[in-house]
Amino acid sequence: MGPTVLFIHPDLGIGGAERLVVDAALALKSRGCKIQVWTAHYDTNHCFSETLDSGISIRCCGDWLPRSIFGKCFALCAYIRMIFLAFYIVFLSGEQFDVVFCDQVSACIPVFKLARNKKPVLFYCHFPDQLLTQRMSLIKKVYRAPIDWLEEKTTGMADCIVVNSHFTAKIFQETFSTLSHIQPDVLYPSLNISNFECSNFDGLSELVPVGREIVFLSINRYERKKNLTLALESLCVLHAKLNSVDWEKIHLILAGGYDERVLENIEYYQELKNFAEKYEIGNHVTFLRSFSDKQKLNLLHNCTCILYTPSNEHFGIVPVESMYMHCPVIAVNSGGPLESVVNNVTGFLCPPLAEAFADAMEKFVRNPSLKATMGKSGHARVLENFSSEAFTDQIYRYICKLTEYK
Repeated sequence: MGPTVLFIHPDLGIGGAERLVVDAALALKSRGCKIQVWTAHYDTNHCFSETLDSGISIRCCGDWLPRSIFGKCFALCAYIRMIFLAFYIVFLSGEQFDVVFCDQVSACIPVFKLARNKKPVLFYCHFPDQLLTQRMSLIKKVYRAPIDWLEEKTTGMADCIVVNSHFTAKIFQETFSTLSHIQPDVLYPSLNISNFECSNFDGLSELVPVGREIVFLSINRYERKKNLTLALESLCVLHAKLNSVDWEKIHLILAGGYDERVLENIEYYQELKNFAEKYEIGNHVTFLRSFSDKQKLNLLHNCTCILYTPSNEHFGIVPVESMYMHCPVIAVNSGGPLESVVNNVTGFLCPPLAEAFADAMEKFVRNPSLKATMGKSGHARVLENFSSEAFTDQIYRYICKLTEYK
């Protein structure tokens, strides 16, 4: 039996960070580690299927604490929830563990490091939290100052710091000036290939009108920073490029994580629907709010190409998932996709402009064989660079090293 690893995560819902946590837990479990996952929120109706049937213990504590204060102070509330969760684990739960895997919120790290029986901590930095918000007012700057300071100080208390891409590693060192002596390791998120093996696909008849042969797909949460509007703007520009016959072959599916507890999800979803109606492309767009893993595989298998619209994405697992499913990617030429997508080989990297995206989309209309050729190249690239075996080996080495360190 390997070491016991305790995962602590703010909200075990559906997203890139949560996908990484679940994959890391499953990877270490496959190597004989005992896994315990603690979170402040877990909803069995809004989670990855593996959390239900993998045999991993998931415990929830602190969900009664507020997620915001009158729709504000999300970061402060997240810090309080995680600190409370850490205190509960250390002093009240009776849990026994050898090492802690923490991500997203570093504020809980001192609880594990300063406890009487302190434990080594691995911190996985998806991206510095202080860069995920704007400071447009003096009040916001004053509010964020102690939170930013705490993030930097507590991040530096981790025994091992890992990031999801070379892009994030560079941002990490530029952002945390007092941690310039730390060179974080890069651990790319990977795919659990077994979750993508499927031979029974249903088609898109329930989502796409008959005759729509070329289907573009966007998979991202309904959040403004994901810039889903770019996909709709690009569809408008593509419409102007095509004759009426070709236009009737085109469809776009906007599939996104959607949580009714999150006001931004509700607002942005409606904004996007209003945009589609305003520019008269509504009957060429399907809005899909949340979806099962089986539905995602069906979408990736049947669609022509993925539109990946966020800029400076820290890594972005969707392009990797898409390429594995033989689905080419059109992505913004910044952040993680620069490390996962090969331009003109597994897809196209474009500036975040509707005209550029539309030009790339038009290539799939004019040359339908691109789907097969780029899809084949993308699949091979994922097998070579983002395999679960390499991910498992690397994270298991970190855990073993930390338990020896203890």
